Amino acid sequence: MLGATQAQTRQAPPNPLPASLSSAPGLGDTLGSRTWRLNNLYWITTKEGRVIPFRLNWAQEALLDQLHKRNVILKARQLGYTTFIDLFILDAALFNKNLRCGIIAHHRDDARVIFRDKIQFAYNNLGRHPLGQLVKQTVTADQSTAMELTFSNGSNIRVSTSFRSGTLQMLHVSEYAKLCARYPAKAQEIRTGALNAVAKGQLIFVESTAEGRSGHFYELCTEAAKREALGQKLTDLDFKRHFAPWWKHPEYVLDPAGVVISQELQGYFKDLEIGHGIYLTDAQKAWYSKMKDTQRDEMFREYPSTEEEAFLAAIVGAYYGTHMAKVRKERRICGVPYDPRFPVNTAWDLGVGDMMTILFHQKIGGEHHLIDAYKNHGEGLAHYVRILQERKYVYGNHYLPHDIEARELGTGTSRLEVLRGLMPGANLVVVPRLDIPDGIEAVRNILGACWFDQAKTDEILVKALESYQREWDEDLGVFKAKPLHDHNSHPADAMRYLATGLGYYPAAAGPIGVKGPTAKWKRRKRSAMVV
Repeated sequence: MLGATQAQTRQAPPNPLPASLSSAPGLGDTLGSRTWRLNNLYWITTKEGRVIPFRLNWAQEALLDQLHKRNVILKARQLGYTTFIDLFILDAALFNKNLRCGIIAHHRDDARVIFRDKIQFAYNNLGRHPLGQLVKQTVTADQSTAMELTFSNGSNIRVSTSFRSGTLQMLHVSEYAKLCARYPAKAQEIRTGALNAVAKGQLIFVESTAEGRSGHFYELCTEAAKREALGQKLTDLDFKRHFAPWWKHPEYVLDPAGVVISQELQGYFKDLEIGHGIYLTDAQKAWYSKMKDTQRDEMFREYPSTEEEAFLAAIVGAYYGTHMAKVRKERRICGVPYDPRFPVNTAWDLGVGDMMTILFHQKIGGEHHLIDAYKNHGEGLAHYVRILQERKYVYGNHYLPHDIEARELGTGTSRLEVLRGLMPGANLVVVPRLDIPDGIEAVRNILGACWFDQAKTDEILVKALESYQREWDEDLGVFKAKPLHDHNSHPADAMRYLATGLGYYPAAAGPIGVKGPTAKWKRRKRSAMVV
């Protein structure tokens, strides 16, 4: 059945029931229809704790109608996608023999909750409908644990934080963007393990609210959107995108009487009309306005109006999330050309056999223009000097991290000395050594005046600044006080060195081991650090 056409997938007749039941008058129009079964057999619990029969809403119906083999779902809150997908999986397991189904959550406790509230509850309450009782008597739960159900027809549903061994015919990955942001190692395991455990032509559901413009979930969504825009035919290995904006939900309305729409929101609603052809009613505008009073900067993520908007929301735990959201809102990521009247400063993040990043900056009036960025790995310093020469910019200061002065054990020579030999006469500036929080604050201090060239810095620098975040403590369920070290760290560190070199660090900050006002230290040491 899972390799059938869309219509067959929705209406395929069941086979595990006894022949006497299957041949009963009228059952072909009921138990033979997946849509009927989903709308009649299963019960759920509301947020208020009431037990009610499940009924497909408009967003769930749209997903069922447009179902593909592999589905990536960018969702707004409270549309019930998780509930629908897991009931879909339960229904498939009950009405198909020997089906192997997996559900992945980002945390083991969340996996247990999903399994208890979505799968086990619905199966245990089948008896609330007469035909559901017959199904439950026929397809019994031969094995049931807190993480797994095995049925008498040989089908099985299991929840976990990942799957690698075995083969699955159905897979649901819940809140994948959050996994990509907080648990990159787990996301990599899902990408290489669980997704590969599902054979071609079988069903995959990957759903999440957005978490910034990086990570595998973002890539799946953007790649699917590109294929759709180009009109490319989907193969069984391609992901199809699904998106349901908040304004399609019929319940997201509020009596507009007495609701004052701010000037900022009036401009936002006008942008939706002009840029996207989205015309909201007064009741919808009133609802959005009141929701934004509590959700604030989270509105884009929780209740997006467009797909692009969803990914503009700051990642939870991102150091520069709100600052970069403001940069985007003010359209300061655009074409920012090189102006030969002003010198170009560079800021370097240097690793040993690791990713290396160089940023190119011009200060023009009160603005900071990030005009270019470059990164590579496994190359010597001579390669990066050659990159600078090829740019043909007129250079000012080259801001370097403090550890460039460390001498190599094998040669006894520091990389600063090597760089000085490669760049004779260059103005090499070793920036003050600050605690990371002070360096992060320096970047925050400069971002309000920064402009970024979209073509040359978006992929390397802008995305890194949007995604640079605190490390997540899985055991305690809180963010740690230190940054997550990943591919975003290197451009973010280079930006930190730039801001520090330009003197934007907090007034109370100072180099490790040195006491006293920073300004005094800066005047004393800055000239000595130009080498």
